[in-house]
Amino acid sequence: MIIAFWISLFLVVYTFIGYGFLLFIIIKIKRLFVRPFQFSEKFELPSVTVLIAAWNEEEMIVDKINNTLQLDYPKNKLQVIFITDGSTDRTPDLIRPFTEVELLHNNARDGKMAAIKRAIPYAKGEVMVFTDANTFLNNAALKELVKHYENKKVGAVAGEKRIFVAETADASSAGEGFYWKYESKLKKWDYELYSNVGAAGELFSIRTALYQPVESDTIIDDHMIAMRIAENGYVIAYEPGAYATETASADTKEELKRKIRIAAGGIQSIFRLKKAANPFNYPILTFQYISHRVLRWTITPFLLLAVFILNAIIAYQTNLPFWKALFVAQIVFYFLSLLGLFFERKNIKIKAFFIPYYFCVMNYAVLAGMLRYYRKNQSAAWERSKRKS
Repeated sequence: MIIAFWISLFLVVYTFIGYGFLLFIIIKIKRLFVRPFQFSEKFELPSVTVLIAAWNEEEMIVDKINNTLQLDYPKNKLQVIFITDGSTDRTPDLIRPFTEVELLHNNARDGKMAAIKRAIPYAKGEVMVFTDANTFLNNAALKELVKHYENKKVGAVAGEKRIFVAETADASSAGEGFYWKYESKLKKWDYELYSNVGAAGELFSIRTALYQPVESDTIIDDHMIAMRIAENGYVIAYEPGAYATETASADTKEELKRKIRIAAGGIQSIFRLKKAANPFNYPILTFQYISHRVLRWTITPFLLLAVFILNAIIAYQTNLPFWKALFVAQIVFYFLSLLGLFFERKNIKIKAFFIPYYFCVMNYAVLAGMLRYYRKNQSAAWERSKRKS
């Protein structure tokens, strides 16, 4: 029982903290022997197609168009396509007056992946950039992304996702902001070791020639598109100098809805990305994929429960102070999480409780996502989460 406890605790700590620490140590050693790829100033910019799938985004779509058209990239090498399938508001009508962009609209709402697949034949660029309709890119984003394609090993490039967090942030904002800062650091180290293991739909790009059709019922299309390229031996680069900024979810309920969808999609992708999980293909990629993604999306919520129950039993049976102190520490952590829930509902801003609360929300979302996936209740049609203004 004690062995089971320590194994469970080790895997939990490794998943959320230990993997990052191990990455940091490995790349410190790697830097002693391997020089990073040197970019050339003479690299000719490739033609780029920006694909934006938008569903009922009338409140933000004009700002998104203006943001995209103002990006620092040669206009004769830039194609912008908006796909508004299934939109029932004024989104398509607001796009039509902008002659600089192409609009693809279909009344049927078949999901984001189906919309993207429908747009692929219209893409003329050597590089395709995917970005969400409710995010805004920094001016140099496209140039920062495409510079990595000078390296022939790179098949996709992920940009950075940034969450705007106000000083008066609530649990959803502060927790989401902290999570993405940590994620960004892990992605930077992942790429420095070998490759990223996925990409966020807010901003990523691929070599158009490497695009592989992904099943139309795919829930997290960004992750699958990028990982299919990695499964063919290419690297997914990471570029923090290209970033997409958005506000946090309106509240924890909205963030939970988004996390559950991602968790359901994560389980779906694990069943479909068999080459990535096979160490005989690309062992380093498999190590990164399992450590960074698979463990989070599968066993960690169950291990947290196992650690709590096993600790309680061992503390009762042994009556030793060490086990009692460990169990009390767990109780305090979950109590802080409950306080975070209470304070958020009362609109009281005490950030000390936000991280325990957000951590528990994340792991609950994994369980709920698993259940939703196995019950086949998760639609591929994208669900736009409400965001803070």
